[in-house]
Amino acid sequence: MPGAEELALRLSALEARLRELEDVEAIKDLKARYGELVDRRYARGEPLAGEALGALAGEIAALFTADAVWDGGPGLGLARGREEIRQRMREPTLRFSWHYFLKPRIRIEGDRARGRWDLLAPCTTRDGRPHWMAGFEDDEYQRVDGAWLHRRMELSVVFLAPHATGWKRILR
Repeated sequence: MPGAEELALRLSALEARLRELEDVEAIKDLKARYGELVDRRYARGEPLAGEALGALAGEIAALFTADAVWDGGPGLGLARGREEIRQRMREPTLRFSWHYFLKPRIRIEGDRARGRWDLLAPCTTRDGRPHWMAGFEDDEYQRVDGAWLHRRMELSVVFLAPHATGWKRILR
């Protein structure tokens, strides 16, 4: 039978493993919330406007650290800090999107973490043409006051391909 010291070590190891699993799940929730909010900027195939869009942009920016970097690559631009991220989210570049973040690979490093997510997103460009977009996002996260936030998000687009039939008819 194990002694008190060995049991204490086992308990400590189990607590560390449990905390890491809880951290991974919290980061998955953070990413899901980000995708949900970014996609809510569109309704019936058009970007929202005014206060509704501004409120969503603020909610999105709150998912980032004060000094975060949002890097959308050459097509979407770069925003540094919450205020720039909020402003960037007030300027939708599409008429519709629906983000699917897949195959998360998340590594916890204390109060910091790194993750890579594959991304598949049906979207409609400003000219009204439906596309499939695929790529991946490399993220850095930081725990701030007990909550995980994005510290850096970097999108790499693998392809943006037109979709001949489209989904416009179901958005009405």
